[in-house]
Parts: sequence; structure tokens; C-alpha cells
Amino acid sequence: MISSRRSKAIGLFSGGLDSILATKLVTEQGIEVVALHFRVPFAPPGRPSAEERLRRLAEMTGASLLSVDVGADYLTIVSAPRYECARGRAPCVDCLVHMLTKAKELAREIRADFVFTGEVAGQRARSQNKRSLKLIEKASGLGGRLVRPLSAKLLEPTIPELTGLLRRERLLDIKGRGRRRQIRLAHEFGIMDYSPPTGGCLLTDKSFAVRVGDAVEHEEFVPEVIELLKVGRHFRLESGARVVVGRNERENARLEGLLREGDTVCRPLETVGPVVLLRSPARASADVELAARICARYSDRSGTGPVQVSCDDKEFRVEPIADTELGAWRIRTEPDQPEQNQGEES
Repeated sequence: MISSRRSKAIGLFSGGLDSILATKLVTEQGIEVVALHFRVPFAPPGRPSAEERLRRLAEMTGASLLSVDVGADYLTIVSAPRYECARGRAPCVDCLVHMLTKAKELAREIRADFVFTGEVAGQRARSQNKRSLKLIEKASGLGGRLVRPLSAKLLEPTIPELTGLLRRERLLDIKGRGRRRQIRLAHEFGIMDYSPPTGGCLLTDKSFAVRVGDAVEHEEFVPEVIELLKVGRHFRLESGARVVVGRNERENARLEGLLREGDTVCRPLETVGPVVLLRSPARASADVELAARICARYSDRSGTGPVQVSCDDKEFRVEPIADTELGAWRIRTEPDQPEQNQGEES
């Protein structure tokens, strides 16, 4: 008896143009698709929730959306990646392997026939060359059942193609970084609502990558600290305490929202200035005074002399810390330069 079960597939779905087109190419062949979107903790701050937009995009391609958190085990691959990072601390190969392994587990659960992605051969030098594409397929345990619809004709035929679930002639042979073919295909499909390619992963940002490295080194690499790393100027005191300085009103508000028990908050009392967060395991009085002096340094004080600063229930009248002293504690990649005060957006 011939089975009447409709073929199923799971596609990694970022909501970018490549993943949209890959999904459309598969659903057009009568395949039932679950568009699997992973929420990762390294999106730039301030980006609005895209859940409804993702759902609309998935439905536009004929797929259903499943959006899930990437999982706590994802942080392990960032702190200790198995494969080489692409830029900064972005473990692109490890990241794809992790997501595809999760997709394979879901495929087994819902009896999907294969998994696909929007990867394009040669689009990214390190993670999308042919060697990396083969490595990702093998490491994820999806041998023969991982399809790249946009570049399928440039790669070896997969099981879904060989068995007739997918018609290879209706898949594509796109390669490289250019996007003209994708944009033309999107117009042919009537797809206009797609985002331009952007650096959507903070792990590729050099300054953020250095902060991540510092958090890993001090065994602080946990979700609540990741959110903190996205905000302000960061300093590591000799005691091991972390100091974060808000750069504008928006960051001040974010810092206040990220406070946890045991944190100390400093604010200037007689002038406009930053919120300064001190996270000191020992809660040493010397660290509090240093945080107050850092707060004074970034306040909009007029002239020279001491500044009145409140640190929780204590007040200090302190001299602003010297830039030479401050520079030794700054967590950053760029060479030290004169910095702006609170009133000047940086």
C-alpha cells in the first residue's frame, strides 16, 4: 500500500532573505515545512521583538513557525568552541552544528524526512565553503538528509533528491556573496518584506567579543551577564569587581533594569551624570569608592574639584579618577583615547 503521508521537512529560519527563499523552494514542491527559529542571546540591544514578523514571513512561504530559545548549553560552544571562530568570538560552524543537531532531534520527533538551511556556498569564507558545509553535515549527524536548496546543484545530491521527495532540477546553484539572484527570485515569488543583510550577531563585534572573553575568564558567562555586556563602558578592577558606566539616558535606564541583589549603584548628586553599576563579590569599600570616582569622572561637572556621589545608602565627595588610572581597567580593544562625559552621546 502506498503511504498517503505528506512529506515533512524542518528548515532553519532566521527570517533573512536566504532562509525565506530556501523555505519557499521547499514548500513549492508540496513539502510540509516547520520553520524553526532559534532565539539567541546575542542580538543587538534595542531590537524590537520580531516574533509576529517571523510568523508572517513563515506563513508567506507556506510554512508554520516554531520559535524556541537556543538553550543554556549554547553558551558552552561560545565559551569553548570546537571549531575556529569566524570573526570576533562568533563560532559560526559550532553554532550551525548545534542548531542542526536540535533540528534533527525535532525531525525525529515529528517524523520529518529531512532538514534544510538557507546556506549559500561560498557566501561566508569560513563557515560556508564546501569543506565547512560537509563538516557541518557530518558533525550534526544529518548525513545525506541536510539540504541547501539555494546551492543544491553545486553540492552532492541528498537522499531527499535521490528518492524523489525533492526535484533537484527545481533547486538552485547560487554561490558567493552577491545577492542579485536572491533579490530577483524574491520579486518573482512576490516577496518584498525582507531585511537587508546586517551584522545581526554581537559576537562578531570586536569590543563585545573582548567583553565576552573577559566574562568567560572570570567565570561570569551566564545569561544575565550577557545582557549586561551589551550596555555601557566596562571596567575590571584589580579586585576582580566589574564596573559598568551608562553612556546616555537610555543606557542608564537599561542598567537600572539589569540590577541584581548585591549590586551597588552610584549616581552624581549635584550634576547630570551616569548610572554606574558595581558588581563586586566581596562588596569591598575600596571598590565602592573607586566606582564613585569613576562616576565622578563621567559626570557633567563644571571645572575641577570633587564631586558629590551617592552609592546606594552612602555618599562620597570624591575626586574624579584620572584617565591614566582608568585606562588600565578598561575592557576594550581600541587604544585609550580621551572619552566623553555623560552629556555627549558616544
